[in-house]
Amino acid sequence: MTHSFGIDFGGSGIKGAPVDLEKGDFAADRVRIKTPQPATPEAVAEVFAELVARFPQQDRDDAVGVTVPAVVRNGVVLSAANIDKSWIDFDADGLFTRALDREVHVVNDADAAGLAEVRYGAAAGQQGLVIVTTLGTGIGSALVMDGRLVPNSELGHLEVDGHPDVEQWAASSVRTREDLSYPEWAERLTVYYRTLERLFSPELFVVGGGVSKDGDQFLPLIDVKTPMVAAQLRNRAGIVGAALWAEETER
Repeated sequence: MTHSFGIDFGGSGIKGAPVDLEKGDFAADRVRIKTPQPATPEAVAEVFAELVARFPQQDRDDAVGVTVPAVVRNGVVLSAANIDKSWIDFDADGLFTRALDREVHVVNDADAAGLAEVRYGAAAGQQGLVIVTTLGTGIGSALVMDGRLVPNSELGHLEVDGHPDVEQWAASSVRTREDLSYPEWAERLTVYYRTLERLFSPELFVVGGGVSKDGDQFLPLIDVKTPMVAAQLRNRAGIVGAALWAEETER
């Protein structure tokens, strides 16, 4: 049995659990701790250490994966659109490895969800290019080619149809704020996904985020040629994908 530990760092809560990487599911109930304010790297590191300490049975040789809502390259955080600005250019892998006294590997949150869906969820076994998008406060994205992640795609920030940052026009939060019906929102999503289709010619779209549980109400209304399915792992995707990223980075 192969285990790793995943942590999903969000704006309101930090969640963690050991993950059975053979099954792609939690090996124990997850624990949630409120995100500290301000959520500086040092303050967040203390929460991570507390989370891991809640699972004393976890092997210290098991790596820990952490999602961050930012661009990450070689363990260094390069952006901070929705997190404290002190994260920019911060060596997150280094700090968290020291704080937890074990190997820690950081990954973009949408990339983690994409990895999980391709390995265990809606796109399991799918060859070719899969684009996983998360529709929420913004639009996250993951490109996975033949099971291998192409990190930091940030396709929610494309200029689409005259909108300089498409997530500010088509995210789920915009639908709520502007009180759009599902058909009205689907018109915007059609424009967005047709743009991705034209640029990348994927084999499959996987649509995640909290709204994916209502996928039957809007996915059939999105008029694209590429097959499109709702994500399956829902709120487990971040933790599972982070754990998978850590294990594969350690190889």
